[in-house]
Amino acid sequence: MIRRNLPNALTCGNLLCGCIGVVEAFHNNLVISCILIGVALVFDFFDGFLARLLKVSSAIGKDLDSLADMVTFGLLPSIIVYQLLMQSIPDLFGIWKAYPAFIIAIFSAIRLAKFNNDPRQSDSFIGVPTPANAMLVASLPIIILTEDPFWKEIIVNTTNLLILSVVMSFMLVMEMPLIALKFKHFGWKGNEFRFLLIALTVVLILTLKILAVPAIIILYVILSVVDNVTKKNRSIGNI
Repeated sequence: MIRRNLPNALTCGNLLCGCIGVVEAFHNNLVISCILIGVALVFDFFDGFLARLLKVSSAIGKDLDSLADMVTFGLLPSIIVYQLLMQSIPDLFGIWKAYPAFIIAIFSAIRLAKFNNDPRQSDSFIGVPTPANAMLVASLPIIILTEDPFWKEIIVNTTNLLILSVVMSFMLVMEMPLIALKFKHFGWKGNEFRFLLIALTVVLILTLKILAVPAIIILYVILSVVDNVTKKNRSIGNI
Protein backbone atom coordinates (compact mmCIF):
# COMPACT_ATOMS: atom_id res chain seq x y z
CA MET A 1 0.00 0.00 0.00
CA ILE A 2 2.76 2.46 1.00
CA ARG A 3 4.85 1.41 -1.99
CA ARG A 4 1.98 2.07 -4.40
CA ASN A 5 1.37 5.57 -3.01
CA LEU A 6 4.97 6.81 -2.77
CA PRO A 7 4.87 8.47 -6.23
CA ASN A 8 1.53 10.11 -5.38
CA ALA A 9 3.07 11.46 -2.16
CA LEU A 10 5.77 13.17 -4.25
CA THR A 11 3.08 14.55 -6.56
CA CYS A 12 1.32 15.99 -3.52
CA GLY A 13 4.63 17.60 -2.55
CA ASN A 14 4.60 19.27 -5.97
CA LEU A 15 1.04 20.49 -5.32
CA LEU A 16 1.95 21.78 -1.84
CA CYS A 17 4.82 23.79 -3.33
CA GLY A 18 2.39 25.29 -5.81
CA CYS A 19 -0.16 26.23 -3.14
CA ILE A 20 2.43 27.90 -0.90
CA GLY A 21 3.98 29.54 -3.96
CA VAL A 22 0.62 31.11 -4.86
CA VAL A 23 0.29 32.59 -1.37
CA GLU A 24 3.85 33.95 -1.47
CA ALA A 25 3.30 35.41 -4.95
CA PHE A 26 0.21 37.30 -3.79
CA HIS A 27 2.35 38.70 -0.96
CA ASN A 28 4.87 39.76 -3.62
CA ASN A 29 7.51 37.34 -2.34
CA LEU A 30 8.23 36.31 -5.92
CA VAL A 31 11.68 34.86 -5.34
CA ILE A 32 10.27 32.45 -2.73
CA SER A 33 7.58 31.44 -5.25
CA CYS A 34 10.26 30.82 -7.86
CA ILE A 35 12.32 28.69 -5.46
CA LEU A 36 9.20 26.64 -4.73
CA ILE A 37 8.74 26.07 -8.48
CA GLY A 38 12.30 24.71 -8.50
CA VAL A 39 11.55 22.36 -5.59
CA ALA A 40 8.33 21.26 -7.31
CA LEU A 41 10.31 20.43 -10.47
CA VAL A 42 12.33 17.93 -8.40
CA PHE A 43 9.12 16.35 -7.05
CA ASP A 44 7.65 16.28 -10.57
CA PHE A 45 10.68 14.48 -11.98
CA PHE A 46 10.93 11.87 -9.25
CA ASP A 47 7.22 11.02 -8.97
CA GLY A 48 7.17 9.68 -12.54
CA PHE A 49 10.62 8.12 -12.16
CA LEU A 50 9.58 6.34 -8.97
CA ALA A 51 6.27 5.18 -10.48
CA ARG A 52 8.15 3.56 -13.39
CA LEU A 53 10.83 2.12 -11.10
CA LEU A 54 8.31 0.55 -8.72
CA LYS A 55 5.95 -0.34 -11.60
CA VAL A 56 3.01 1.32 -9.86
CA SER A 57 1.88 3.74 -12.59
CA SER A 58 -1.87 4.35 -12.52
CA ALA A 59 -4.58 6.48 -14.11
CA ILE A 60 -5.16 8.18 -10.75
CA GLY A 61 -1.47 9.05 -10.48
CA LYS A 62 -1.50 10.47 -14.00
CA ASP A 63 -4.54 12.66 -13.29
CA LEU A 64 -3.17 13.75 -9.91
CA ASP A 65 0.09 14.74 -11.59
CA SER A 66 -1.74 16.93 -14.09
CA LEU A 67 -3.82 18.59 -11.36
CA ALA A 68 -0.67 19.36 -9.35
CA ASP A 69 1.09 20.66 -12.48
CA MET A 70 -1.88 22.92 -13.22
CA VAL A 71 -1.44 24.70 -9.90
CA THR A 72 2.36 24.77 -9.73
CA PHE A 73 3.29 25.15 -13.39
CA GLY A 74 0.13 26.83 -14.71
CA LEU A 75 -1.54 29.06 -12.13
CA LEU A 76 1.57 30.06 -10.15
CA PRO A 77 3.55 31.29 -13.21
CA SER A 78 0.48 33.32 -14.25
CA ILE A 79 0.40 35.01 -10.84
CA ILE A 80 4.13 35.76 -11.01
CA VAL A 81 3.71 37.39 -14.44
CA TYR A 82 0.61 39.22 -13.12
CA GLN A 83 2.66 40.68 -10.25
CA LEU A 84 5.46 41.71 -12.61
CA LEU A 85 2.88 43.40 -14.85
CA MET A 86 1.46 45.23 -11.83
CA GLN A 87 4.96 46.56 -11.13
CA SER A 88 5.21 47.80 -14.71
CA ILE A 89 1.85 49.62 -14.77
CA PRO A 90 2.23 53.26 -13.63
CA ASP A 91 -1.33 53.91 -12.42
CA LEU A 92 -4.28 52.02 -10.94
CA PHE A 93 -6.46 52.80 -13.95
CA GLY A 94 -4.30 50.51 -16.07
CA ILE A 95 -4.35 47.42 -13.84
CA TRP A 96 -6.64 45.63 -16.31
CA LYS A 97 -3.54 45.28 -18.48
CA ALA A 98 -2.20 42.71 -16.00
CA TYR A 99 -5.10 40.29 -16.46
CA PRO A 100 -3.79 38.78 -19.73
CA ALA A 101 -1.11 37.09 -17.58
CA PHE A 102 -3.74 34.42 -16.82
CA ILE A 103 -3.84 33.18 -20.40
CA ILE A 104 -0.75 31.23 -19.34
CA ALA A 105 -2.91 29.33 -16.84
CA ILE A 106 -5.62 28.74 -19.45
CA PHE A 107 -3.22 27.39 -22.08
CA SER A 108 -1.40 25.33 -19.43
CA ALA A 109 -4.72 23.61 -18.68
CA ILE A 110 -5.24 22.94 -22.40
CA ARG A 111 -1.66 21.64 -22.68
CA LEU A 112 -2.08 19.25 -19.76
CA ALA A 113 -5.44 17.98 -21.04
CA LYS A 114 -3.89 17.33 -24.46
CA PHE A 115 -0.93 15.53 -22.90
CA ASN A 116 -3.18 13.13 -20.99
CA ASN A 117 -5.11 12.20 -24.12
CA ASP A 118 -2.52 12.40 -26.91
CA PRO A 119 -0.84 9.05 -27.72
CA ARG A 120 1.78 10.85 -29.83
CA GLN A 121 3.57 12.14 -26.72
CA SER A 122 5.20 8.92 -25.61
CA ASP A 123 8.60 9.63 -27.24
CA SER A 124 8.36 13.40 -27.71
CA PHE A 125 6.34 16.34 -26.48
CA ILE A 126 3.85 18.22 -28.65
CA GLY A 127 4.32 21.80 -27.52
CA VAL A 128 6.50 23.08 -24.68
CA PRO A 129 5.90 21.16 -21.41
CA THR A 130 4.35 23.19 -18.58
CA PRO A 131 7.36 22.65 -16.23
CA ALA A 132 9.71 24.17 -18.83
CA ASN A 133 7.34 27.09 -19.27
CA ALA A 134 7.18 27.58 -15.49
CA MET A 135 10.96 27.40 -15.23
CA LEU A 136 11.26 30.28 -17.70
CA VAL A 137 8.83 32.43 -15.68
CA ALA A 138 10.57 31.50 -12.41
CA SER A 139 13.88 32.75 -13.74
CA LEU A 140 12.58 36.31 -14.28
CA PRO A 141 12.31 37.56 -10.65
CA ILE A 142 15.68 35.95 -9.85
CA ILE A 143 17.28 37.68 -12.85
CA ILE A 144 15.82 40.99 -11.64
CA LEU A 145 17.27 40.39 -8.16
CA THR A 146 20.72 39.09 -9.07
CA GLU A 147 21.66 40.50 -12.46
CA ASP A 148 22.42 43.94 -13.93
CA PRO A 149 19.59 46.56 -13.57
CA PHE A 150 19.45 46.58 -17.38
CA TRP A 151 17.56 43.28 -17.24
CA LYS A 152 14.96 44.69 -14.86
CA GLU A 153 14.15 47.40 -17.39
CA ILE A 154 13.69 44.73 -20.05
CA ILE A 155 11.61 42.39 -17.89
CA VAL A 156 9.44 44.82 -15.92
CA ASN A 157 7.94 46.30 -19.06
CA THR A 158 4.23 46.01 -19.80
CA THR A 159 4.58 45.41 -23.54
CA ASN A 160 7.37 42.87 -23.14
CA LEU A 161 5.48 40.92 -20.47
CA LEU A 162 2.27 40.86 -22.52
CA ILE A 163 4.17 39.63 -25.58
CA LEU A 164 5.91 37.01 -23.44
CA SER A 165 2.55 35.79 -22.08
CA VAL A 166 1.13 35.37 -25.57
CA VAL A 167 4.25 33.70 -26.99
CA MET A 168 4.55 31.32 -24.04
CA SER A 169 0.87 30.39 -24.25
CA PHE A 170 1.22 29.64 -27.96
CA MET A 171 4.31 27.52 -27.35
CA LEU A 172 2.42 25.38 -24.84
CA VAL A 173 -0.11 24.20 -27.43
CA MET A 174 1.76 24.51 -30.73
CA GLU A 175 1.55 21.41 -32.92
CA MET A 176 5.28 20.76 -33.08
CA PRO A 177 7.11 17.74 -31.64
CA LEU A 178 9.79 18.72 -29.14
CA ILE A 179 12.64 16.67 -27.73
CA ALA A 180 11.79 14.58 -24.68
CA LEU A 181 14.64 13.31 -22.51
CA LYS A 182 13.26 9.78 -22.62
CA PHE A 183 16.09 7.40 -23.51
CA LYS A 184 15.20 3.98 -24.92
CA HIS A 185 18.96 3.34 -25.06
CA PHE A 186 22.07 5.41 -24.37
CA GLY A 187 23.79 5.01 -27.73
CA TRP A 188 24.60 8.07 -29.85
CA LYS A 189 22.48 7.12 -32.86
CA GLY A 190 18.94 8.35 -32.35
CA ASN A 191 19.89 10.38 -29.29
CA GLU A 192 22.13 12.97 -30.97
CA PHE A 193 19.93 15.96 -30.19
CA ARG A 194 19.19 14.77 -26.65
CA PHE A 195 22.92 14.58 -25.85
CA LEU A 196 23.53 17.91 -27.60
CA LEU A 197 20.76 19.57 -25.57
CA ILE A 198 22.20 18.23 -22.30
CA ALA A 199 25.75 19.29 -23.17
CA LEU A 200 24.78 22.80 -24.28
CA THR A 201 22.54 23.19 -21.23
CA VAL A 202 25.51 22.49 -18.93
CA VAL A 203 27.69 24.97 -20.86
CA LEU A 204 25.01 27.70 -20.69
CA ILE A 205 24.47 27.20 -16.95
CA LEU A 206 28.20 27.40 -16.24
CA THR A 207 28.64 30.54 -18.34
CA LEU A 208 25.39 32.47 -17.94
CA LYS A 209 24.09 31.17 -14.56
CA ILE A 210 20.44 32.24 -14.07
CA LEU A 211 20.41 34.01 -17.45
CA ALA A 212 20.92 30.56 -18.93
CA VAL A 213 17.31 29.55 -18.22
CA PRO A 214 15.61 31.63 -20.97
CA ALA A 215 18.49 30.74 -23.30
CA ILE A 216 18.00 27.02 -22.61
CA ILE A 217 14.27 27.21 -23.43
CA ILE A 218 15.05 28.98 -26.72
CA LEU A 219 17.79 26.42 -27.45
CA TYR A 220 15.35 23.60 -26.67
CA VAL A 221 12.86 24.84 -29.26
CA ILE A 222 15.56 25.49 -31.91
CA LEU A 223 17.14 22.04 -31.48
CA SER A 224 13.69 20.45 -31.65
CA VAL A 225 12.99 22.21 -34.96
CA VAL A 226 16.34 21.04 -36.37
CA ASP A 227 15.67 17.52 -35.05
CA ASN A 228 12.27 17.45 -36.80
CA VAL A 229 13.76 18.67 -40.09
CA THR A 230 16.57 16.10 -39.86
CA LYS A 231 14.12 13.24 -39.22
CA LYS A 232 11.91 14.40 -42.08
CA ASN A 233 14.86 14.53 -44.48
CA ARG A 234 15.96 11.06 -43.40
CA SER A 235 12.48 9.63 -43.97
CA ILE A 236 12.34 11.23 -47.45
CA GLY A 237 15.79 9.86 -48.23
CA ASN A 238 14.69 6.35 -47.26
CA ILE A 239 11.70 6.37 -49.63
